[in-house]
Amino acid sequence: MVKAQQNPTVSITQGSPLPLVNLGSPNDLPSSSSKPKSSKSKMDQSSKSKPKSDKSKSAQSKPKVKPGSSSDQLLQMAHLLICGGMVVGSNSGDSDDDGGNDRGDGDVVVEVRATMMVCCVTYGAVEVDSSMSRQKQLEVERKLELLNKHAVKSIKSEDGDIIDCIDIYKQPAFDHPALQNHTIQMTPSYDPTMERTIATKKTSIEKKKGDSAVTVTSQLWQRSGSCPEGTIPIRRTRKKDLIKAHSVEDYGRKKPRFSQHIDDTIDSYLQLANHSEAILIAEGFSYSGAKGDIKVWNPFVESDDEYSTSQVSLKNGPYMKYEGIESGWAVNPSVYGDRKTRLFVYWTADSSQRTGCFDLTCPGFVQTNSEIALGAAIYPISVTGGLPFEITLYIFKDPNTSNWWVQYGETINIGYWPPSLFTLLNHHAQTVQWGGEVYSSKLGRTHPHTKTNMGSGHFPDYFSGNSGCVKRIRVQQNSLDLMFPPWVETYADEYDCYDVFYLGDYVDDPEFYYGGPGKCYKCP
Repeated sequence: MVKAQQNPTVSITQGSPLPLVNLGSPNDLPSSSSKPKSSKSKMDQSSKSKPKSDKSKSAQSKPKVKPGSSSDQLLQMAHLLICGGMVVGSNSGDSDDDGGNDRGDGDVVVEVRATMMVCCVTYGAVEVDSSMSRQKQLEVERKLELLNKHAVKSIKSEDGDIIDCIDIYKQPAFDHPALQNHTIQMTPSYDPTMERTIATKKTSIEKKKGDSAVTVTSQLWQRSGSCPEGTIPIRRTRKKDLIKAHSVEDYGRKKPRFSQHIDDTIDSYLQLANHSEAILIAEGFSYSGAKGDIKVWNPFVESDDEYSTSQVSLKNGPYMKYEGIESGWAVNPSVYGDRKTRLFVYWTADSSQRTGCFDLTCPGFVQTNSEIALGAAIYPISVTGGLPFEITLYIFKDPNTSNWWVQYGETINIGYWPPSLFTLLNHHAQTVQWGGEVYSSKLGRTHPHTKTNMGSGHFPDYFSGNSGCVKRIRVQQNSLDLMFPPWVETYADEYDCYDVFYLGDYVDDPEFYYGGPGKCYKCP
């Protein structure tokens, strides 16, 4: 927030999309027709005065900048508006920013657009073209209204998140045209845990006694409160996250750029430009479910527009327009605004060209659980040499409603994707994938390669386990039985940067290891 009083002092709060310059009361404002004569009159009074004194006067009148201010361009604009004598636009009343703004009723406020601004300074006059920033401001406000519904209760998490408890019937999913008259299915029509216990051997569904990994179902915000019955927890979207987004319309969606066919042995929809994958693939059957225990890490992500994820996913469809659903953990600054490890779900009906998003950042996923917030931080997470932690995710299709459910930690049914969002996934999935993905513009033949990690940041390591890892790999085919897939294959886009290792021999239950550091001696 930018304010200017009689003794101008400018302070800017980071993340504020619409800085305001307070020029005091209307009587204090200079006239737009007035010219800067004060410097000239001072020169007339002193015959030895030089233009240098003018310069010092200007320097003394510049606003002081408090620590943590925004860019130099914004500060310069604020100074020009204060000293120039032209009021570009005025407003009164309270600010619509996240924080409050105390102003008197008679104060005049000049809105300073920090982006897409063209300034012309002629004899103290300032002209500002702020049409583009105004348009984005309106888009941001409309998007926030859609995403941040009226909260029955709000919970401030110790990690800085705000979790809003939203009426389950007023969640963002029902803004989707295909879900206007949707009836919520509160629970799956059958108990998938009971079915798989009956249908498979006990040794194949329970964790081995020697496995020391701890399954995580807790989230940090749960330490600060809980949502009442009849509501769902939704992580509040912040204005600054939308402002930083390349496109407000595409906020929360993966970037859909396709590369040329790379490997003739694998369907080409796996190769996405700027997306590097290290995955285990199962295909050749009709799949109605997939499951895995994924070890949780906090990989380094180099830039704000990059991300690193580990997930279970199911896909169906052609190269340029596949349908997909997935769930796992992610470090994604462009969506979440930080580098914490967070639980996510994702969907698309057209290879992320125009549909789909992470979590509830667009209409689609219907949440039914009041305990788990999508996009919230996972706690605790694994550290190298420490106790390993993992999350268990199971995506399955309800045989009666065709809803695709997401189960977390064996017993928590978070919610589902309705079949009306898809065409091909109405029936089944053609491919199941487990593993990691990195998004960056510095992948492939680009040098230097991104330093963004996948998994733990280590190459596959089945001896110590200090790498990305998926255990208890299961698929659900035409029946309700969960089983290890009859056929699997490993694949890595950049094996010198992010590699894969499948441990299938001499073990009771095959395991998949993946990951890497990105830029290194093998991956310059």
